[in-house]
Amino acid sequence: MTKKKDIDVLRVSYLRGPNIWTYRPVVEAWLDIGELENFPSNRLPGLYERLTTLLPGLIVHRCGVGEHGGFLERLRDGTYAGHILEHVVLELQNLAGMKTGFGKTREIQPDSGLYKMAFRTRQEEVGRAALAAGRDLLMAVIEDQPYDLDATVAMLTDMVESLCLGPSTGNIVDAAGVRKIPFIRLTDGNLVQLGHGAAQRRIWTAETEHTSAIAEGIASDKDLTKTLVSSCGVPVPEGELVTSAAQAWEAAQDIGLPVVLKPYDGNHGRGVSLNLTNEADVAAAYALAAEEGDSSSVIVERFIVGDEHRLLVVGRRVVAAAAGESLWVTGDGKSTVLELCNTQINTDPRRGETEEFPLGLVKPHESGEIVLELKRQGMTHASVPADGQKVLIQLNGNVAIDVTDKVHPQVAAMAALAARVVGLDIAGIDLVTSDITRPLTETGGAIIEVNASPGLLAHLKPAEGEPRNVGEAIVEHLFGEATGRMPIVGITGTHGTTLIARLVAWLLQISGKKTGLTCADGLFVNGRLLPRDGFSDWETGERLLLNKSVEAGVFENSARMILAEGLAYDKCAVGVVTDVGGLEAVSEFHIDSEERLYNVLRTQVDVVLPSGAAVLNAADAKVVDMADLCDGEVIFYGVDEHLAAIAAHRQDDQRVVFQRSHCIVMAQGQTEVGTLPLSPLVPPEAVLAAIAAAWALGLTPELIGAGLRTWEASPKKTHH
Repeated sequence: MTKKKDIDVLRVSYLRGPNIWTYRPVVEAWLDIGELENFPSNRLPGLYERLTTLLPGLIVHRCGVGEHGGFLERLRDGTYAGHILEHVVLELQNLAGMKTGFGKTREIQPDSGLYKMAFRTRQEEVGRAALAAGRDLLMAVIEDQPYDLDATVAMLTDMVESLCLGPSTGNIVDAAGVRKIPFIRLTDGNLVQLGHGAAQRRIWTAETEHTSAIAEGIASDKDLTKTLVSSCGVPVPEGELVTSAAQAWEAAQDIGLPVVLKPYDGNHGRGVSLNLTNEADVAAAYALAAEEGDSSSVIVERFIVGDEHRLLVVGRRVVAAAAGESLWVTGDGKSTVLELCNTQINTDPRRGETEEFPLGLVKPHESGEIVLELKRQGMTHASVPADGQKVLIQLNGNVAIDVTDKVHPQVAAMAALAARVVGLDIAGIDLVTSDITRPLTETGGAIIEVNASPGLLAHLKPAEGEPRNVGEAIVEHLFGEATGRMPIVGITGTHGTTLIARLVAWLLQISGKKTGLTCADGLFVNGRLLPRDGFSDWETGERLLLNKSVEAGVFENSARMILAEGLAYDKCAVGVVTDVGGLEAVSEFHIDSEERLYNVLRTQVDVVLPSGAAVLNAADAKVVDMADLCDGEVIFYGVDEHLAAIAAHRQDDQRVVFQRSHCIVMAQGQTEVGTLPLSPLVPPEAVLAAIAAAWALGLTPELIGAGLRTWEASPKKTHH
């Protein structure tokens, strides 16, 4: 059978944790490029021009050359279809609004046409769709066929918007990432765990696990909120709760015109009418508010002159503030109000339908508040204002102008107090004042609402002014100085790894930590075996990270798991490597040499934190070579104290663990820190590795000795 010029995708895997390619999740595809193996890009006439015309953004891809335009240089000089596809897929993801830059392509065997290609993606389904689309696009370019790029980008953009984290949650997760706090997405929506095990905190957009249901209940009861807030001396507009239009007009006269009407249980400003001065307007506003709310109760309150502001309170302080502005259109004697809104307001590039836009589209024919406002001016959306006539569309719409640096300290203190009185740890405080730089007592301003789960977009992407990194403030509020991490020990290799894992878990447990363990024997929490329920190794590991009671985790990681799924955690405190062996177990992954296997197992050392340690077998030359890859400390172990790696390490005043006759010695340089008896029941190498790992975590020789004795005495421990 003759090969044809085609790209055949043989296998696609999503590696959800650190893997042989990189620290972060990637899609790995195995490709057969067939006859294209004989046609690098410089032998495919017109390919360069067609591809760069279709995807001009490829100019910024640095590729292996390491500079702007690096990939295009490779494309001109001649590179193969697998490598080109990698860059096409990355560019499609970028065009869809999911920024990614990492990709790598490696030949499986020389001249075979078989390649492994990996590329970074932030969401598995988007990555897989981009791969399929990228293949079709590249084949169309190679064969000089038309390709509908716009349709593909629109499809991928829709996927990004529906499947990826929303911008508010994304900002908080990114802020956690800057501080190296790991995250796990718990649902398809915006519920996210930051940190691991007992050190975790959870967020749901702008709510946290500290946000109480009682506080949310209070915030949604506008009347109760006002009562509580005003009892602490915070100015609020006086108001009354009414259940009919007649009552509303009566209340308006008592309070004094002009007034505001709003639903008793509304939120996000829906159903609110401002600056009402006559009975007809009050009756219409009552109907609108009653329709928007969940009950017929409506609040009538004094209209406060000034601009609306939204202050974001996180913890005990105001971290961002935005102001609103009134919206007007100017008539031309020809266009309707609706047409004027579309040409004078909705053309603003900051306005749109999706979460990405800081401002919404103005729809005078759909929005009840605008319909009322126009009616008061004797108009509808179909009216044609005279040339030069100014028409008010919305009072105080679009709270999206950043004024964080202008807020008077007393105003900020009032907002923080209001949030605290309601009980919210994160709150959006709506207030009206004519001048945010002066105290409310001077301007007659007041706090009109306290909102739970406030939107963050107006602060992240203000229509005017400086964006505020509110995610940083939320992460600071949740974690203070903490890292969100618990001690994690990862163990890989083939020699006694299950036994090492069980022994380390036991030592951690007797040191007083509630310890999770996942190994070949099963999933354990504090020694209790939990059902695995058909979960993969990776999913079993993730269950430990999700468990709020777990204070330390021990993970046995096979080379096969690293290749098929990646590691379950992003970083570890201790990484143990026993040997570079077991090629037959990974042959289906085209891992056919010690060199390739070394590249798989080094992943365990690559993820050790700078504050952590790699525990390496001094008797295996390939394992010893991994010492240079470690960002943290290295502790060598071995049955023979005269092993070259151990002797040299002691010369450098580093830590080692070795066997001497019937004892185990823990030494720092030439100083012997502790001596422990060797048990006849357990293979010595496994015990040495476990002791080194426990020592790396700060356990004392005395505690380790006690742990080994109790392990021996405990009949339920099985030894492999």
